[in-house]
Amino acid sequence: MSCLHKRPKRTTSEELAFQEQVKKVAQENGKRLGLEGDPDLQFLLIGGELIKIRSSTWKKNRLFKLQEDCKTLWHESHKMFKKYHTFSIDDIDSVRMGRQSEGLNKYTDATVEEQCFSIIFKGRKRNLDLMAISGGEAKQWVNSLNKLISNMRNLNRQQKSEHWIINCMRKADKNEDNKMTLKELKHFLRQINIEVDDTYAEEIFKKCDESNSGSLEGAEIKHFYDLLTQREEIDVIYGKYAQTEGQMSARDLLSFLLNEQREQVSMEDALKLIEKYEMDGTAKQKKHMTKDGFLMYLHQEEGSILNPAHKLVYQDMSQPLNHYYISSSHNTYLMEDQLKGPSSTEAYIKALMKSCRCVELDCWDGANGEPVIYHGYTLTSKVLFRDVIKAIKEYAFKTSDYPVILSLENHCTVDQQKLMAHHLISILGDALVTKPLGKTMPTNFPSPEDLKGKFLIKGKRLNKLDAAFTGNNSIEEDTVSEEDEAADCKENGQKAKSKKSKIKLATVLSDIVIYCKSVHFNGFEQAKDNQAFYEMSSFKESKAFNLADSSATAYMHHNMDKLSRIYPAGSRTDSSNYNPVPMWNVGCQIVALNFQTPSKEMHLNQGRFLPNGFSGYILKPEFQRSLSSQFDPNTLTKGPWLQRKVFHVMVISAQQLPKLNKDKHTSIVDPLVRVEICGVPADNASKETQYIENNGFNPMWNERFQFNIQVPELAMVQFVVEDYDSTTQNDFIGQYCLPLTSVQNGYRHVPLLTKRGDVICSAGLFVHLMLLDVQ
Repeated sequence: MSCLHKRPKRTTSEELAFQEQVKKVAQENGKRLGLEGDPDLQFLLIGGELIKIRSSTWKKNRLFKLQEDCKTLWHESHKMFKKYHTFSIDDIDSVRMGRQSEGLNKYTDATVEEQCFSIIFKGRKRNLDLMAISGGEAKQWVNSLNKLISNMRNLNRQQKSEHWIINCMRKADKNEDNKMTLKELKHFLRQINIEVDDTYAEEIFKKCDESNSGSLEGAEIKHFYDLLTQREEIDVIYGKYAQTEGQMSARDLLSFLLNEQREQVSMEDALKLIEKYEMDGTAKQKKHMTKDGFLMYLHQEEGSILNPAHKLVYQDMSQPLNHYYISSSHNTYLMEDQLKGPSSTEAYIKALMKSCRCVELDCWDGANGEPVIYHGYTLTSKVLFRDVIKAIKEYAFKTSDYPVILSLENHCTVDQQKLMAHHLISILGDALVTKPLGKTMPTNFPSPEDLKGKFLIKGKRLNKLDAAFTGNNSIEEDTVSEEDEAADCKENGQKAKSKKSKIKLATVLSDIVIYCKSVHFNGFEQAKDNQAFYEMSSFKESKAFNLADSSATAYMHHNMDKLSRIYPAGSRTDSSNYNPVPMWNVGCQIVALNFQTPSKEMHLNQGRFLPNGFSGYILKPEFQRSLSSQFDPNTLTKGPWLQRKVFHVMVISAQQLPKLNKDKHTSIVDPLVRVEICGVPADNASKETQYIENNGFNPMWNERFQFNIQVPELAMVQFVVEDYDSTTQNDFIGQYCLPLTSVQNGYRHVPLLTKRGDVICSAGLFVHLMLLDVQ
């Protein structure tokens, strides 16, 4: 931060003037965030002491306060070379009140519950576990931080961008005199990811330095800001439609919405947009939209690539459970790789908060008779089964109300299985499905709607489900063949047993497996004749891909009345992922991926489950649910799935791409954009733009691509932005993926996400899209 640079000591009057200026900057930033004069913001700006907790012995007092940019939290550090630490509010995933983290649970006493809170970061940065002097103060920190985070997230792209640019300018003002010299201007341009030659920098500088004082201040800085953020491409579009006194009348705007955006709208809709986004009072009175209002509209959800109607649950949620793709995780307990990474309840929380609806629990006998969860035969750490169930109960329905499946991989002895059943029943209570819904034996799955707020257990069961109605539930412990994945796990643990290895199963655990009974797969014919709807198989990826290649239609029919779970091969010790798309193409529902591994496959998963209210459930296309369907993704015949379209994509520009190497001031990105279609094999395609040298701030491509689409209902589009490198692999900058059926036509802004799936605040792409029927 600017105030941390070494600088000559200020005199008392200079210090007072400086503090006054800091206060003024904080005020401006507070106003930008809609928190002008807000007491919670003032509380954070003043800051205070908190106890930072690392272990039972490491508990240190540290001062925390919000910087004047209202975006950076500063705290002191007693490390030799690092007296201060800062982190951005953008890096915070959530703030949790109480002892809700593993660290606080372990290292503090229940008596201080109300004084504790945790700051949870995005990505792999470790949690900050803190304790305030009183419950009231802890609450004030949590409420104030949550208010600030919420206001930051609710800024539109334009406001985020303005906030970011202005604070970058502040940082470039090394001597903090609120003026900008040519040297500071060049430093600022590098900081925002533009490399310009000296002549061009001098040219801009001269243009703005109207007072010829050799530095820019006040209105001159404003002029420079306007020049910098001018969007030529928006000027052209606006100019074309602003046909009324140099502005867009409601009729002009309607013409733009109908012709360019291809929206089914009326004059009333155009007037609503003017009312909502036009800031200029005079224009608003005339029912006109200025260029600023137009840009504001383009930056809001109406101008986004994702259809706003799909941000909410818009699909029919009353179909049987197996008619949906279900967001599913593998080895959910792992934070990193599956050989020596830590197991943690935090990993379950992160997955559930991303709307994952099927989590995996690898259960083993633990010390003191308490079952534990970890990756067997490896050095991964262990976590108590009981603690995991508590965390799941707490976080399961925070982002989605729809059911969560607990997939048990059971390696425990009967005694510890009984304890597992006890924990599941006592902790989950009424939310746990322990008998079929309704009074008679079901012949089909209930729907996600029927199961809202419920947990289903997937695992082995000793008898048929009918026993729940006939009272024939008197079977004692008995042996069952081990879950397929458990047997694979043993093979990979070099303790090979025959595939039909047996385990003893406790009745009490068997009885709570209702709709997801694990059975071994012995071919589609056998399954059709002998398997009940609630009996489901798990497929190792290699087996699943073979079946999808050789018997796609049979696989799809199998998934019309049963559930299938696919899991990564045990040989993926780095917790990498397989491509989920071919599995969805044949109607598999529980396509389990390693959520802890940032990868292209996870980007596709996030894109698949982005619409429908981020509920973790997506209704499969009709042709994957209808018994008469003969769909085969590999050899496309005529049928309702064939809806030929042509997808025109124009990649126009990008805004404020992040610097990849923040430490190297000279490192500027050379961005290119790749557009990929992922769907049935005939639709898979990839095209990329040229790269643009030394400009991550406002690169412009204006490149057009065309894709021919056969099965739009299964296609997804992904935009990937990379930093071109001629000698090594391109570096990843950001990406965004969504189903083609959720794309809006016309001029659209595309947000960009990090490798881990978090929004990059002020960055984005600007594109023009047109999905048209083939004539």
